[in-house]
Amino acid sequence: MNATALVARLLTERPRPRGIAGWRHAHWLAVGTVCLGAFLGQLDASVIALVFPALGRHFGAGFAAVEWVALAYLLVLVALLAPIGWLSDLVGRKTMYIGGFAVFGLSSLGAGFAESLWILVGCRAVQAVGAAMMQANSVALVARGVPEHAMRRALGIQAAAQGLGLALGPSLGGLLVEHASWQWVFWVNVPIAVFGIVAGWYLLPRTRTCPPAAVPTTGPQPRGRAPRGRSPREPRFDLPGMLLLTGATTALLLALSTASGLPLPGWAVAALLLAAAVLAVALVRQERRAARPILAPGLVNTPGVRSGLVVALIGYLLLFCPLVLGPVRLTGAGVSTAAAGLVVTLLPAAFAVAATVGGGLLPRGWSDVTRCRFGAGLAAAGLLLFAALPVSAAAVAAPLLVAGYGLGLLLPANNALVMRAIPAECSAVGGGMVNMARSLGTALGMALSVLGVHLAGAASGGRTVLAVLAAVAVAAVALTRPAAPRSRPAATR
Repeated sequence: MNATALVARLLTERPRPRGIAGWRHAHWLAVGTVCLGAFLGQLDASVIALVFPALGRHFGAGFAAVEWVALAYLLVLVALLAPIGWLSDLVGRKTMYIGGFAVFGLSSLGAGFAESLWILVGCRAVQAVGAAMMQANSVALVARGVPEHAMRRALGIQAAAQGLGLALGPSLGGLLVEHASWQWVFWVNVPIAVFGIVAGWYLLPRTRTCPPAAVPTTGPQPRGRAPRGRSPREPRFDLPGMLLLTGATTALLLALSTASGLPLPGWAVAALLLAAAVLAVALVRQERRAARPILAPGLVNTPGVRSGLVVALIGYLLLFCPLVLGPVRLTGAGVSTAAAGLVVTLLPAAFAVAATVGGGLLPRGWSDVTRCRFGAGLAAAGLLLFAALPVSAAAVAAPLLVAGYGLGLLLPANNALVMRAIPAECSAVGGGMVNMARSLGTALGMALSVLGVHLAGAASGGRTVLAVLAAVAVAAVALTRPAAPRSRPAATR
């Protein structure tokens, strides 16, 4: 078998076994497989928060440098989610999703053996490639594989899996560091990734019925050289757009990290912010003229999509920032690390409960728009209480529950609104943009929380950041917009 045939064989998606494909509840098995990737990605994003001190001691590095073990992961996610969503339309979402588990597992194994901080940062960047391969396809696989009436519930279950990963991350990280070593924070991903490969192979419906090389073109192609500036098959990948997106987000987060204590000259903050703004303007211009833009302005300009992506970013910013701020404020007030981790877990735990069954407590006639606005209002109230009440384990428990419950109502309903507004043939790219907004919100949440604590201390800085977050949650209420539903094809066996 030659190399071309081998690649074609690897990229040919296999159908599910007949017994699974013919079962009327088979779509929930596919949702469960997608939830495994969602859980693993968020677990690895949040587990790092409790490992920072151990990494700093092991490598002899400061907090602003160790922070890049997390930020490198998030930056690569932001840069690659949309491009991988585009690539998944060509090679198949099931193939890309299963490959993501393989890349994630191998890079996790390497991260545990890293001999320097920057090798570990590099392994985390490769981890993020695998995570992007999974997450760029997760929403699309759910939207394609479940009936219309079950989509909101399926997206809620997926969001709950993400919330569970966020909730278990700090606690699991603390236990592994205390009773084993920081290396096991990464090695624990390997068996989960192996299980995900097997589950994806048997439980996910195929999204292509032939390998990419066998896909017919739109018409007969003449022999010889293709016309200048045109491809005989597909528009060329938007590499300039990806580089501009990566540069803009990296410059922004570097600026925030420098202001938070990263050892760079003081003028570097202004220079990096200026670079981020220039690159962002260049990105907008590039995406408007690209043949196949990674950010798809046509989709972004669809009614309800632009505001929905902004709300998705805000929602995950509101979710992740308190996960970083909470332990800092509580331990600064004398609460033990173990108790602080358990209390902060209430936020994503309430998020998971609300995302799955919490909507049942609301009036049946409420639309997704109403659910979004009500959830954002609850989140704002919880964050304000967290900022105003005395810092103790007992006092902050209720505000975290309220904020988490509100976010659990907001995000699944908002994601359903966005995916209904996106045409089915663009679902992978649309799902990638939703996940890109989530990753950017997560990265900004970490960077802003570290910045607030660095500038004003754990008590005052945390209170100020939480008040700003409450105002941002109120803005999400105003940004929520209804979107007209689009038709979707049935899943392929």
